[in-house]
Amino acid sequence: MSKIPYTGKTPGARQPIRPVSTDPLAPAEESYVTQNPLLEDPDALAARLADSEDFVRRNRNLLLGILVVVVAAVAGAFGYNYWRTEQNTQAQNAMFKAVDYWETDSLNKAMKGDGKHPGLTKVANEYSGTKAGNLANFYAGVAALKEGKYQEAYNYLDKFSADDYLVQSRAYSLMGDAKLELNQPKEAAELYAKAADHNANDQFSPGYVLKEGIALETAKDNAGALKAYDRILNDYAASQEAGEARQRKAALAQ
Repeated sequence: MSKIPYTGKTPGARQPIRPVSTDPLAPAEESYVTQNPLLEDPDALAARLADSEDFVRRNRNLLLGILVVVVAAVAGAFGYNYWRTEQNTQAQNAMFKAVDYWETDSLNKAMKGDGKHPGLTKVANEYSGTKAGNLANFYAGVAALKEGKYQEAYNYLDKFSADDYLVQSRAYSLMGDAKLELNQPKEAAELYAKAADHNANDQFSPGYVLKEGIALETAKDNAGALKAYDRILNDYAASQEAGEARQRKAALAQ
């Protein structure tokens, strides 16, 4: 004979007792709340507490180790964030004068410093993990490009990244300029295309696509250049670049 598990629904099982009103005119109770068995049975509650204490006693070292790791992680994260904030503040203060030189086209002082204030190169290298150090890469890349140091310009700009899609697109385009000056038109065209496609828009994308077409012409890829000019005529027909794209397309068709 199979045994039927003894549960609260098993015939013969002890059922919770409904509370009975002493008022014969009171309506019958529609629902009632059963008591928590741990509260009903003090022995069960004591056993549960004893088990918990025993678990803590047997695993004290493990629990202590976990606590130490958690506390260390929280403290480490707080300390790191504080350090990053301090580093970024120092970098901003350090590059202030360098940016001032950059804006007045004193590029040598902007890059190398003036003996009293550090230049963009030093800020970019020493504070590479900060927002200010990241921005220093952009300034240094533009300065190097103006000085004709094209590979250096590309290297700085390649380290730069921005959440602002217009600034990031501009950085890609400047990297393309550096590659074009280094006689690498195919690579330049790829960077111009990347600039145009980075959150494409009617204001700046047509200019980047036009530069892509010109770079492809330089690379003797006329088919690719025609495709770029057609993109301007189809997608950006109202842009200022559309006229030049039409002329260049006509010249390639001759």
